[in-house]
This record gives sequence, structure tokens and C-alpha cells, in this order.
Amino acid sequence: MKVLIVEDEQRLRENLVSSFKSAGFATESAESGEDGLYIASEYPLDIVVVDIGLPGMSGLELISRLREDGNSLPVIVLTARDSWQDKVEGLSTGADDYMAKPFQFEELLARCNALLRRSAGYASPTIKFADIELDTMAQSVTKAGKSIELTAYEYKVLEYLFLNPKKVVSKTELTEHIYEQDFDRDSNVLEVFVGRLRKKVDPDQELKLIQTLRGQGYRLNPEYLS
Repeated sequence: MKVLIVEDEQRLRENLVSSFKSAGFATESAESGEDGLYIASEYPLDIVVVDIGLPGMSGLELISRLREDGNSLPVIVLTARDSWQDKVEGLSTGADDYMAKPFQFEELLARCNALLRRSAGYASPTIKFADIELDTMAQSVTKAGKSIELTAYEYKVLEYLFLNPKKVVSKTELTEHIYEQDFDRDSNVLEVFVGRLRKKVDPDQELKLIQTLRGQGYRLNPEYLS
């Protein structure tokens, strides 16, 4: 998953970038509303964390512009103003959730994960296909109850497919959502990740869980979709 952090306070912005990376997210960041709006409009993202009190274009204006353009990205607002009026204003503008400063990163992460699950149509942090279970909170995967050891990028690939179960995900889309924009990306590396995933989650290829559609990308086997 890729998160955009729009925060003008440098130390907080850098701490959030570091914390989200440690939690397995790819990250983009901006220190102004104008830059944040550009990134959110031009690059593929999964969720936005935006401070209300930005210089120039406020966080509320950023959200309003996104919604006017038809952008439905989940948005969490950060605010130093903890009055109910400010919270209502943020939600009325189009934010999906809010957090008052100061806050614990663990709570922000939990709220982000909850929004991502809801936007994908899941209420529970555990997503299951066939006998494979992915826990988005623990970032763990099991097969028939037995733990499967995945690398960070293998997990990111599987999580993105699980959160987009009814679509064909192109290599370009998958690559853009698991890497930062300035990362030296190679589609051949992605093919290696998918190949290793298949061997780990479906070693006998009985499930054929991850399918390749030539010239289009990857999808989960629709046989296991409810």
C-alpha cells in the first residue's frame, strides 16, 4: 500500500514517513497543500494523511479539490484543533477520518488499515481466499493455519492482490503501489516476487491462486471469490 503524507512540520513529516515505511508502506510526502494535491492527482496512491493547518492551500481545501475532481482516495485528517466543529468541518469536506495532535502512530496506522480494508469491502483485518489467510494488522500469512514466511515485498504484492480481488492488476499498477516514485523499478523483479509467492502459498499449484493474464497482469483466481 502507498500512503501520501501532507504535513508542513518537517520533523513530524519525516517521522511519519519513517514510521509508515517501517510498517511496510511505500510513501510519498509533501510539505504544502499545492504539492500534496499535485501528487494525489498525478500518482497512484492508496490513502492520504493530511494536516489541516497547512500554509497556503489548507488541508481542507486540498480534500475539497480532490473530491470535486472525483478522487475517492481514503483521507485521514490531522488537526491540532480538537473541537467538534473542526472535526465536523473536516468530515463534511470529504475526509474519512480524523486524528487530533498529538497522537500515537500505532493508532494512526490502525485507522489507516481500517480505512483501506473498508475501501476494499472488508470489515475484518483477516482476508481469506481458499486456505490462505492474510492478516493486514499483523502483516502475516498462513496456509491451512500454518505460517508462511514472506519477504516484505512478497507480502506487499500479495496484500495488494488480496485488497483488489476482483480486478486484473497490471505490472505497472502493482509496481507503482509497492515502490516509492524514485525507486529504480524493474518489472522482471516483480515477476520474481510473484514466482516466489506462488511457490510459497501454492507449492503444488493445486489452487492456482495467482493467475497471469498475458499482456494484462495478475489476478486472484475468481473461483475463490464470493
